[in-house]
Amino acid sequence: MKTYTTFEEVDNDLKRYKLERDIAWEEFKLTKSEFKEDLQPLNWLSTALKLTGKYSFIALIRKWLFKK
Repeated sequence: MKTYTTFEEVDNDLKRYKLERDIAWEEFKLTKSEFKEDLQPLNWLSTALKLTGKYSFIALIRKWLFKK
């Protein structure tokens, strides 16, 4: 536990803790908005199309390689 000798030290620590709390709160809000964006159906569709494209490409390569 920290021992304070002046009120100035107490005030400085209180200001620092408030800033740390404010930063944590802003990070939380950013994470919340990113999570909200990830849940939008348009992002799901985009991800599904990317996966479909990759799978189709792999399937075409396999078909071409094993055809010979």
